[in-house]
Amino acid sequence: MIFIKLFWAFFNIGAFSFGGGYAAMPLIKQQIIVQNQWLTFNDFTDLITISQMTPGPIAINSATFVGNQIAGIPGAFFATLGCLLPSCLFVTVLSWAYNRYRNLSLMQDILGSLRPAVVSMIAVAGIDILLPAIFPSGSIAFLTGQWKLRPVIYFVVAIFLLRKRKDPIIVMVLCGIAEMAVQLVMPGV
Repeated sequence: MIFIKLFWAFFNIGAFSFGGGYAAMPLIKQQIIVQNQWLTFNDFTDLITISQMTPGPIAINSATFVGNQIAGIPGAFFATLGCLLPSCLFVTVLSWAYNRYRNLSLMQDILGSLRPAVVSMIAVAGIDILLPAIFPSGSIAFLTGQWKLRPVIYFVVAIFLLRKRKDPIIVMVLCGIAEMAVQLVMPGV
């Protein structure tokens, strides 16, 4: 039964995560935290961080990680298969339809209307990951001890560097090195 639940949960994620991995994060969160309660929100943010540090798409890495956590290697297999199958089916059908109807203005209008929705999904996912880093207590309050300044600084510097077309891996490494340096100089701060 758990294998079917894992397959179905990640099949839904794979089927509706238009726009790539970042757009899939709200769907992943809904399935693994809210509906099935397989992970806590803190585990979810750790999962996203780990998924960014490993090769492969976020949704696939999440499926493999969650499946393994819940039901071992068979769980990882079924969750990953569930996540992959919709894409294989959709791409096959869509490539046929796109090649046949790509010159229709309706096709271009449909694709254009999906872009704002995808951007909003990416923004929500980013906010969901950023807020717990800044407000570890869970409540958004700018009282002393209720929020952290360093994640805000890392966020602003990372945006600046990424907008300057710096390599995202280098930006991540630099943020990690900066935090390591802070912890070595001022432990516990």
